[in-house]
Amino acid sequence: MRYFLFIIVFISQFAFAQDEIYFNGHTLAKEKVWVDSIYNQLTFEEKVGQLFMVAAYSNKDAEHVKSIEKLIEDYKIGGLIFFQGGPVRQAKLTNKYQSKSKIPLFVGIDAEWGLSMRLDSTYRYPWNMTLGAVQDLKLIEKMGKQMAKQTKRLGLQFNFAPVLDINTNPSNPIIGNRSFGENKENVTNRALALMKGIQSEGVFATGKHFPGHGDTATDSHHTLPSVTFSKERLNEVEFYPYKKLFKEGLASVMVAHLNVPSLESREGYPTSISHNVVTDLLQKELGFNGLIFTDALNMKGASNFKQPGDIDLEAFLAGNDILLFAENVPVAVEKFCKAYYCDSLITDERLEQSVKKILKYKFRSGLGNYKPIDLNNLYEDLNTPEYEDLNYELYENAVTVLKKEDNHFPIKKVENEKIAYVKLGDDKNQAFLNSLKTYAPVTEVYLDSIHLLLKELKGYSKVIVGFHKADGAWKKHSFETNELTILDSISRHNNVTLAVFAKPYTLLPIYYFGNIKNVVLAYQNNDIAQTVAGEIIFGAAEAKGKIPVSINDFFKVGDGLKTVKNSNILSFSTPQRVGMNPKILSKIDILAKKAIDGKMTPGMQILVARRGKVIYQKAFGYQDYTKNNKVTNQDVYDVASLTKILSTLPNLMQLYDRHKITMETKLGDMLPIFEKTDKKNIHLKELLTHQAGLQAWIPFYQSTLDSTKHPSKQYYRKTYSAEFPLQVSENLFLRRTYNDTIMKRIAESTLSPKKEYKYSDFTFIILKEYLEKTTRHSLDYLSENNFYNSMGMSTMTYNPLRKMDVSVIPPTEMDNYFRYTKVQGYVHDMAAAMQGGVAGHAGLFSNSMDVAKMMQMYLQKGRYGDKQYFSDKTFDVFNTCVYCGTGNRRGLGFDKPQLSGAGPTCGCTSMTSFGHTGFTGTIAWADPQEDLVYVFLSNRTFPSAAENKLSKGNIREDIQKVIYESIVK
Repeated sequence: MRYFLFIIVFISQFAFAQDEIYFNGHTLAKEKVWVDSIYNQLTFEEKVGQLFMVAAYSNKDAEHVKSIEKLIEDYKIGGLIFFQGGPVRQAKLTNKYQSKSKIPLFVGIDAEWGLSMRLDSTYRYPWNMTLGAVQDLKLIEKMGKQMAKQTKRLGLQFNFAPVLDINTNPSNPIIGNRSFGENKENVTNRALALMKGIQSEGVFATGKHFPGHGDTATDSHHTLPSVTFSKERLNEVEFYPYKKLFKEGLASVMVAHLNVPSLESREGYPTSISHNVVTDLLQKELGFNGLIFTDALNMKGASNFKQPGDIDLEAFLAGNDILLFAENVPVAVEKFCKAYYCDSLITDERLEQSVKKILKYKFRSGLGNYKPIDLNNLYEDLNTPEYEDLNYELYENAVTVLKKEDNHFPIKKVENEKIAYVKLGDDKNQAFLNSLKTYAPVTEVYLDSIHLLLKELKGYSKVIVGFHKADGAWKKHSFETNELTILDSISRHNNVTLAVFAKPYTLLPIYYFGNIKNVVLAYQNNDIAQTVAGEIIFGAAEAKGKIPVSINDFFKVGDGLKTVKNSNILSFSTPQRVGMNPKILSKIDILAKKAIDGKMTPGMQILVARRGKVIYQKAFGYQDYTKNNKVTNQDVYDVASLTKILSTLPNLMQLYDRHKITMETKLGDMLPIFEKTDKKNIHLKELLTHQAGLQAWIPFYQSTLDSTKHPSKQYYRKTYSAEFPLQVSENLFLRRTYNDTIMKRIAESTLSPKKEYKYSDFTFIILKEYLEKTTRHSLDYLSENNFYNSMGMSTMTYNPLRKMDVSVIPPTEMDNYFRYTKVQGYVHDMAAAMQGGVAGHAGLFSNSMDVAKMMQMYLQKGRYGDKQYFSDKTFDVFNTCVYCGTGNRRGLGFDKPQLSGAGPTCGCTSMTSFGHTGFTGTIAWADPQEDLVYVFLSNRTFPSAAENKLSKGNIREDIQKVIYESIVK
């Protein structure tokens, strides 16, 4: 081991934790011993080496690595600033470089919005401009803490943040989104919060770009920008955040390459190499005694002024401590030697000032007790679920409603609206569209020409225009001229809500907002921002943000309208925010893969919601085994027996709630066809609990087949007619009167003499008949008008092919016994098909989200959104296990957890839980005790329903078990 490392290790045994350094005089003494012992062993050249932080990359070749190693070994450089690459590659290089350095290296990075600013596979937080809209500063401080933990885990001591520039020039090409805004107090408060968070975890923050890069019209990477303000103005505005953060212990400052005549009289002389700025102003006048970095010396704002080596020397003489991104260290060291030995430009005192300061901060960072980066679980540690939790919270607090002239904003009574969505911009929009469709049927209208667009938008009550630009801090975010024309035209003829997924300055070219009813500013175009914006538009989340910059005379700094959240609507969040462990929850993915690999089902949708928040919603596999079409969360499955509790039961509950029927009502009184049968005295309670003694089912279709076991011409036709209107499959229509035959056969069926539990589809076939005769409306009409429309269920429907394309509907079976076709878009259940696809026991199609809405409505005892569908008391009645004492687990229409042995659940749900399972491989279950909803949809019956591998494999139950295990007790 090298001599210097020996000294470091020996002395570091006396070192204390960083937070003790500032309050314990004894520890400060140890710091001084360490610094002096190192400094006194250094040659002049080694001291000079400490001044340089060189650019390093983890995505470059071996030659680059060798060049860095040479600078470390031959020129004893003091540090590295990492740029592009990946975290594991960078960590390995950091360990390698540190092992070759006599004195541990400073390692820093520009991570203004997280490590992802430079590195792949790392976490990305919002831009500062987005944070400028957040009013809860504790969230920004928390973000700083999280960023620091990630930075520290990667072996870094410096994060070159926060940006303290006050962006008073909307055309600023290099700051813009990197600024917290244009108001000095707002910028200062947010920068201070971020700084506190970063430094609380033992990472040094760096305020930049002194003296202020916010009102520049050019990029210092390419030229030398000018700032023409007087010193008085600079002191009042640009210096304001620096002075505040200095008082709070800011560790370091980065000096920009700027031309500021009021501070430096020499024409075109960069502030970064100005003694007047770095020493006289920053250190003496403003009293800053922390580390001072130059901005990157390869930037043209500096390198155009002097050659490599000369610019480094000039920067040091100006008073900078660390020379960042030096282009040619060997030449620079040679210049320093000449300046010291020959020209006497560098004094021992000046060199000692900077080098000892550097060593002091190395000691405080823990480098006095340097340990290599542990590579184990590095990626996982840099991407823990808690970071996603905070990101959601930040966007929930940032998205801003700038204008709200529509009295029906947020949109709540969706049953009264016909909503279109039009996309502008050239980036992704799917998460926003999915978010909108979560709350209402929304039609995407594509842009062909203005004339055709306006024609197609006629008849829509509301039009949501989303403007989507790539989520890059320096990318172009402006509207194209034709897009402004389109927006203006749409707004003149329609009720428009404009949602902008780009920086605030994007709004500047809009010369008139008068025709735009509502304006939502989401700041960035990522999935979280898009999801939150959709929630705000439909009232599933409240708007809290305030714009951090002004937009002409329309919107001023601090503008932002609050909207009221409807707490009864499902919205989205992350597992940890509702008390669930995401690592355990991720085991669901493994079980889903097990089911697909085992050919238990081609694909599936799985959704978990807790406390009114969807925290897990994924689609797995394919629609069938050809693997041509991946399942998405928007696909619509045949939910089979879930129809019972998603359609028939809630309509019956409404009649019960209105005292139209009681649990003692007899079947003979409900339907005349049963008046003179042995079933006339069956009570509704017995029907709903499967305690009536009815048969399980009758294969009605078999009696309609001919001798060849194909549909008989006596009952079927290949085309629709008034006499044959009931569509069973694509080219098969059943006789109109056959439903009477179904009811007659049920009425004449054998009734068990003993009333005991026996599951029967007859119950809900009967109840459908009762509901339709009582209300004089079909069951599909009742369900849509009583529930689905007002709850924004855009996919839950009977006969889905009448509303959507077959491509979004996974097939359920290759039928070789009845319909002799691929069953896709038509109900799988034969009896339901023979009722024209609308039955009480089967027939519904839906995606997981719409199923979850109905289950959430039940959890909320009849309430969803601003509507009460039935009373709390009614729900409690129907969720009662009436005959539990006799071994019958069923509620009144709902299935309940098994009392013993096998059953529909994992055996770990509470006895207050309820739900149902379906033959096609579905389950919908809710647990009031845990405020939990679980939905699993699949087409396990494809291509054949013969063997139920999914049930034998306990996949649905095992997933439910994982869900309960993930709940943090």
